[in-house]
Amino acid sequence: MKNTKRITKMLEAVKERKGLQLKDAVKYCKANATAKFDETIEVAVNLGVDPKHADQIVRGVVSLPHGTGKTVRVLVFAMEEKAKEALEAGADYAGFEVYMNKIMEGWSDIDVVIATPDMMAKISRLGKVLGPRGLMPNPKSGTVTNDVAQAVKEVKAGKIDFRTEKKGIVQVGIGKASFSEIQIEENLTEFIKKILALKPSAAKGTYLKKVTISSTMGLGYEIDRNSLTALIG
Repeated sequence: MKNTKRITKMLEAVKERKGLQLKDAVKYCKANATAKFDETIEVAVNLGVDPKHADQIVRGVVSLPHGTGKTVRVLVFAMEEKAKEALEAGADYAGFEVYMNKIMEGWSDIDVVIATPDMMAKISRLGKVLGPRGLMPNPKSGTVTNDVAQAVKEVKAGKIDFRTEKKGIVQVGIGKASFSEIQIEENLTEFIKKILALKPSAAKGTYLKKVTISSTMGLGYEIDRNSLTALIG
């Protein structure tokens, strides 16, 4: 397949896209995010784990210092007073039956789902719908809680949930092309810190194998992992 003129220009601009220092990788990624919309900056981390084993699954949450730049649509499953608290804290939707029925009918206009503990049994049958999309509330990610107001505020401020995919890769959006280089660097560094802190004791060999940053329509730039871990300390 022939490269488009846009991709060819990117390839010509940066001859070497591996083993880059963090600052250079971010600079190239941001400079080549030239689509007509504000591209998402993503980071993909290849980990030395086997997600087929439960004790090697890497899952967690992290609050990015500069947020994600994305408007996050939040649904909270809660009753009466708790639903009111969620809406006052900034939730886009809050309640129970009406939203449960909408989801069962195919509604998907949401990015994060939060629930109070007493709602979990009631919404359990949504697991087959929300689970594959990574939206099912989970205590480990802080999306099952009685403090719905705090949970909503954290999500709206840039808290993201992540977990390893089948091949041991974790991929998340860490900002927008409109962010400054410093903002992208700090968000990425905070994410990598969390990944390192969650290293499973069962993981053997090299844990942080590869870190690549890219934009929605751009190329990937591989960051030198040793310089990255040294920078984080």
